[in-house]
Amino acid sequence: MHYQNLLFDLDGTLTDPREGITRSVQYALAKLDIHEPELARLEHFIGPPLLQCFMQTYDLEEARAWEAVNHYRDRFKVTGLYENRVFDGIDTLLGRLRDQRRTLFIATSKPTVFAREIARHFGFDRHFTHIYGSELDGTRTDKVELIRHLLDEEGLDPADTLMIGDRKHDLIGARRNGLHGAGVGYGFGSREELLGEEPAYYFASLDELSRAFD
Repeated sequence: MHYQNLLFDLDGTLTDPREGITRSVQYALAKLDIHEPELARLEHFIGPPLLQCFMQTYDLEEARAWEAVNHYRDRFKVTGLYENRVFDGIDTLLGRLRDQRRTLFIATSKPTVFAREIARHFGFDRHFTHIYGSELDGTRTDKVELIRHLLDEEGLDPADTLMIGDRKHDLIGARRNGLHGAGVGYGFGSREELLGEEPAYYFASLDELSRAFD
C-alpha cells in the first residue's frame, strides 16, 4: 500500500489488553457496589471511550461515571497497564514499516500518559514518531477529534494517511477526517461492526495486515 503515514490504534490493534482493562473495570464497578463476576461481559469496554461506556452500560449519570473512571484509573495505572501483551508479529511488522521509511503514529482514546507508558514498557515506542491519546479530563477521547488533532499537529495529508484499528470508532474517525481506514479482525470489534463502516480495507488476521505491506 502506498500510504506514507500510518496511524495505529493501541488496544486490540497493537496489544491485547483484555486482562488489565476488564479487571480494572470490574474493580471500579465494585467500588460503586456493582458486581460483575464475569470478565468476558466487560470486554466491550475495550476500545470505546471509557466514560461513555460506563454511562451507557450501567445507565450512570456523568458524575457517577467519572467516579467509576477514577476508580478504574487507580487500579489501571498501577497494575492494569502491565496486564497486557503485544500481539505476536507486531514488533516485526512495525520494524519493517520503519525500514520502508513510513511514518508511524499511535492514535488511541486511552490517555496519552498511559499509552506512552505501555509503549515504553513493552518496547515498541521506538517505532513511533509520536503517540497521541486523550487527556485525563476526557479531551480527545472521541476518535474524530483525536485524529483531527493529530493531522493538524503533524501537518499530514489525509490522502497519504491510513488509520488502522479494530473498532468502528477508528473507522468513523478516519472517514470523517478524509482518511482511508483499515479494520483489523484480530482485535475486539466483530467483522459485522467493522464492515458496517465500509472501510477501505479489512484484514481478518495480523498476517493479512502484514502481507498488505510486503
